[in-house]
Amino acid sequence: MKLEVDAKLFYQLVISTVLMSIMIIPATYMLPNYNMDFSFGGNTYTGTQWNLYGCIMMGLWSGMIIGASTEYYTSNAYAPTRALAQSCEYGPAPNIIKGLALGYLSNIIPIVCLSATVLVSFHFAGMYGIALSAIGMLGCLPISLTIDGYGPISDNAGGIAEMSNLKGSVRELTDKLDAAGNTTAAIGKGFAIGSAALVALALFGAFITRVEETRNIMTGKNTTIKIDVLNPYAFAGLLFGAMLPYWFSALTMGAVGDAAQQMIEEIERQYPMILAGGDPDHEKCIAISTQASLSKMIAPGAIVIISPLACGMIFGYRATAGLLAGIIVSGIQIAFSASNTGGAWDNCKKMVEAKQLKRSGDFDNGMLKGFVDAL
Repeated sequence: MKLEVDAKLFYQLVISTVLMSIMIIPATYMLPNYNMDFSFGGNTYTGTQWNLYGCIMMGLWSGMIIGASTEYYTSNAYAPTRALAQSCEYGPAPNIIKGLALGYLSNIIPIVCLSATVLVSFHFAGMYGIALSAIGMLGCLPISLTIDGYGPISDNAGGIAEMSNLKGSVRELTDKLDAAGNTTAAIGKGFAIGSAALVALALFGAFITRVEETRNIMTGKNTTIKIDVLNPYAFAGLLFGAMLPYWFSALTMGAVGDAAQQMIEEIERQYPMILAGGDPDHEKCIAISTQASLSKMIAPGAIVIISPLACGMIFGYRATAGLLAGIIVSGIQIAFSASNTGGAWDNCKKMVEAKQLKRSGDFDNGMLKGFVDAL
């Protein structure tokens, strides 16, 4: 059942991509019927109507390929997640190591697709082509959001079934749907990450253009700004920017850990009272999650807002350009790897719960479930 649901959801993405490729052709003829020049960095890029159509198609089909790659690495129908689940037999350490390796390896195909999209789109129409490719990748946004929302709906349905004390067979069915939802949620994240990378690159180009215009107005000279990575300010900004996604991720992960500890302490406090026949205090647990989700996000949000402003005011536009470039490059890698590792771990847990492992030893299945639940 799970494989059927998983396949049908992915087929929707493929069909949407094909239909979008056809339906965008009439819109191409709405563009001006002449060659268009796009200037960036002192160079001029000439794009025809079909060049711009190619930019859109590069983004559109890159998104579909990223989705297919995500499904391969996160679905328990394929070897990576199955091998990850099998590693649970030997304890949590091999599972953690293989899970991280799976996430790092899953970067290859998405990054190749994004690199090809950037090269082709920039060749056709400069930064305008990059913006069009981002629009193309978001062309299937409705269906990608649909399959992304499928996961939490199935997960909550399983929770409701369990809390309502329904038959065990109901929970088994919702678990299969939830396993498919884990994969589709990762696919939706892949679209979001890829399109965000292209949009960030287009905004980076807008930043360079704006700096160039402002400098020309102030100096009265017509000069072209070029960011040299060997410039010490640019390179220092590049290094600092590449670090920021790790800092941001550490703060968010730490926030989740702190909130989880508070939740466990509250549950331990209530547990004896519940066993004695008292009613659980759900509002207290909800308050812990709500307060943590708001207060713990102040620091990560401040990093995002303050770092480029402070860097620009203190060290200038070269350091800021390096900072933005470092954030884009580093953030994409972390996002893809974390998303796919999490999806694979979640489906690994589903395989253990469903007792689908071919175990060579006498490991207790409950012990294995404890390992992956901790992940």
